[in-house]
Amino acid sequence: MKNHIQSVLHQLEQKTQKRMLKNVSSSDGAWIVMNGKKMLNLASNNYLGLAGDERLIEAGYQAMRTYGAGATASRLIAGNYELYTRAEEVLKNWKKAEAALIFNSGYTANLGIIAALIGRDDIVFSDWLNHASIIDGIRLSGAERYRYYHNDLNHLESLLKQASPHKRKLIVTDSIFSMDGDMAQLEGLVTLKKRYNAILMVDEAHSSGIYGERGEGLVHHLHLQDLVDIQMGTFSKALGSFGAYVVGEQWLIDYFINTSRSFIFTTALPPAVLGAIEKSIEIVQKEHIRRQTLQFHSHYFRTELQKLGFDIGKSTTHIVPIIIGSNEQTVQMSERLQEHGIAAVAIRPPTVPEGTSRIRFSLSSSLTKEELDWALERIAKVGREIGVIT
Repeated sequence: MKNHIQSVLHQLEQKTQKRMLKNVSSSDGAWIVMNGKKMLNLASNNYLGLAGDERLIEAGYQAMRTYGAGATASRLIAGNYELYTRAEEVLKNWKKAEAALIFNSGYTANLGIIAALIGRDDIVFSDWLNHASIIDGIRLSGAERYRYYHNDLNHLESLLKQASPHKRKLIVTDSIFSMDGDMAQLEGLVTLKKRYNAILMVDEAHSSGIYGERGEGLVHHLHLQDLVDIQMGTFSKALGSFGAYVVGEQWLIDYFINTSRSFIFTTALPPAVLGAIEKSIEIVQKEHIRRQTLQFHSHYFRTELQKLGFDIGKSTTHIVPIIIGSNEQTVQMSERLQEHGIAAVAIRPPTVPEGTSRIRFSLSSSLTKEELDWALERIAKVGREIGVIT
């Protein structure tokens, strides 16, 4: 066993795909101390800058003072504190849904939702670039599965046409794709799900808090909330806390409570997390300036990178990749940027397809234009030094 594992690690190292943990010792707004060096944080998902907000910290502290540090049991045993009821009430009102259910993470939510929805007699259609949690949920379900080319509605329809009309069909997609920063064609997916009598599930992990009149997500931004069957999302990105959610009709939530194994067989979230979740939903609905600032930063950063000659793919959001290709050159650029004081992480296969290794930048409303200009100057310098741009 040891020899096999060491061989696997050696192969990863040879392909420049071996990962190493980095030690983060402090985080202050847009800046982070990683491996002992202060860097501008362009690598986290703290899109609205709420992770360090004193109101979330205080809400978490008060919840912990009242209920303790841990939940001590699953929700169906003795861990369903009234904090859950409060947070889910706020959540369903925010999302204009009949009911809501909180999961421990986006990964466990997708595993539990998908594996509960479909089984061996069903068919699932998944975008080629969907998150790993969606892919693993599909595998766990045992359903017949098809991957359609990224954002290719024609390919999806051709697969739907081939499918048995007598089998249940699920279409599942990210709303914003986490490594490319582009959006799913949700209007077209709604059309196809109605045409072929399918269920449509949308993962709002990277759009919750950012799109919509009150930050409800891309589904609401496009006024499709009554046409998308299942919306899930996370609190660990724009909302600055931890955990995940699913919203829908009451019968659907009751079904997940009784059938979703990743919900049933796990200890409930710590009270401090639930306190922070409730406060973050309250804040994100009111403070529109955070979303506006993020949109400004995102457009400016994308435009400037393209002017410099970088390939940012089809990004139209706050997730902005520089697509490089080779693992070696991508790792080199990441290391050089960190030397220049920019936290920028190399993303390599299997996270992205072979030959598309990249630096993935994640922007935040807590950044200033001066900080973005400072970063752009250094990104351009490193890009020229290693030959990514001329």
